[in-house]
Amino acid sequence: MSTQAISKWSIDPMHSEIHFKVKHLMINTVTGSFKKFEGLLEGSKEDFTDAKISFTADINSINTGVEYRDTHLKGAEFFNAEKYPQLKFESTSFEKIGDTIYLLKGNITILETTLPIQLDVEYGGKATDFYGNTKSGFEISGKLKRKDFGLTWDGITETGGIALGDEVKLVLNVQLQLLK
Repeated sequence: MSTQAISKWSIDPMHSEIHFKVKHLMINTVTGSFKKFEGLLEGSKEDFTDAKISFTADINSINTGVEYRDTHLKGAEFFNAEKYPQLKFESTSFEKIGDTIYLLKGNITILETTLPIQLDVEYGGKATDFYGNTKSGFEISGKLKRKDFGLTWDGITETGGIALGDEVKLVLNVQLQLLK
């Protein structure tokens, strides 16, 4: 019985984006991103179905386009970046459910809470860049409830309205590079 070599792929940060979206005042959506992150995919199958995936995002790299809000998110009322500097993800399975559609399951850690999460993945294919590097592209989406992770800050408006929604949408566009 032959065994295939393990391939290792890392996130290409120049061609990847990690975004989150949350309702503000329940009337519109505010988008933020992580500017610093790392990820690794390891597997031996051409279709990635045996892949083990790990990912970290630097909490201090949060960017919503508003410095005051970014500082608040990094502070003790939200992510407490000084004590918990990273968001972490470890896969438990990567199941192919269509030609280019996958279901990624794993555990995500925010603050000191680790919970299971399920993410929808669309595989964009493989290509070789101008420098001879093999790349693969993925669009990933999912949802989580921030309060489940201890992100419980709630502002209430003067009229009793909720300032911030509980559901957080995750939208990732990831390009991986095959490590040589």
